[in-house]
Amino acid sequence: MSTLPHESLNTSDSAATAMDEEAIEELLDELQEWTLKHVDGISRVEKRYHFNDFAQALHFTNKVGELAEKAGHHPALLTEWGKVTVSWWSHSLGGVHRNDLIMAARTDQLL
Repeated sequence: MSTLPHESLNTSDSAATAMDEEAIEELLDELQEWTLKHVDGISRVEKRYHFNDFAQALHFTNKVGELAEKAGHHPALLTEWGKVTVSWWSHSLGGVHRNDLIMAARTDQLL
């Protein structure tokens, strides 16, 4: 069982850097169905959630939005009929930080 969702976000490290792919993949092993993607040369972690209809997908999207607002860290969200794709990365770092994996784990807990 992953400890990631219980970790505090690190918001005070001004020298933070994006994680390398090996470190990301190691932590992804703790999360189910999250994958490492590259979009326009920027790494992100992504997962697609499936639902029975658009209303359920929208409800989940709103729950992710509430989680993000509370944390002050926001994902990309794509809501479609019966599915929501969530992508986490740190825009300021141009890649994935441990905070993104913590938020991915917390996203899974919303179900």
